[in-house]
Amino acid sequence: MIAEGTEMKRLKSTKRHAVARLRKSASGVSRAVGRAPSTSRSTARGPHAIVRRPVSRSKAKTVRKGGASPNPPHPHINVQYLAAVKNFETGVRAFQKQDYGKAAEIFAKLADNEARDVAERAQMHLRLCRHRTGRAAPPPKTAEDYYTLGVGCFNAHEYGLAVEHLSKADKLKPRQDHIQYALAVSHARGGNLEAALAHLEASFGLRPENRIHARRDEDFQGLAADPRFQRLIYPAGS
Repeated sequence: MIAEGTEMKRLKSTKRHAVARLRKSASGVSRAVGRAPSTSRSTARGPHAIVRRPVSRSKAKTVRKGGASPNPPHPHINVQYLAAVKNFETGVRAFQKQDYGKAAEIFAKLADNEARDVAERAQMHLRLCRHRTGRAAPPPKTAEDYYTLGVGCFNAHEYGLAVEHLSKADKLKPRQDHIQYALAVSHARGGNLEAALAHLEASFGLRPENRIHARRDEDFQGLAADPRFQRLIYPAGS
């Protein structure tokens, strides 16, 4: 699946890059589609999920002369990040319930968050909320903007719009496996199986590991019995 992702499929499951919890987080955008791009490459990458990065052992504690300090130097940072992720998930749930006013209020507060991945996702979802309520919103400019919008539309089951936004992301930044994967699941859900297979093959060519995600991705149920799909996810010799 996509991952806001990865989608909370890149926040609901933290769909595979956490798309991930974001991809279908936004349907979860938590199953990330393959890998999530940059900040969102927590899924996927999946249109859309936020990955909680573990603290490395080297940063977990500092060593002083005579012994190690009992606490990390800035223990509040992780707490704040987890709180931001939790608030983002609350906003996503409101968005899924079409309570765009409440969702927009939450996303607006997160838009300037110090956690860059949370802030960027919040900004994109805030744009979606404003679009649905008829309020003016700044137009998307980058491939990541269009990717996130596409994931949001996917999670809202607006597959035609998802394909439209994701195609623009593909034109601005071609040969990105997470965008190809997101296009594949969007076309699959929209019933365009030929296009789904083409984009899925492109995604695998760029990142073979995406096959693992596709094998258990419920968004491809409509393709499960197609021998071409089986050959793609289980190539000869695998």
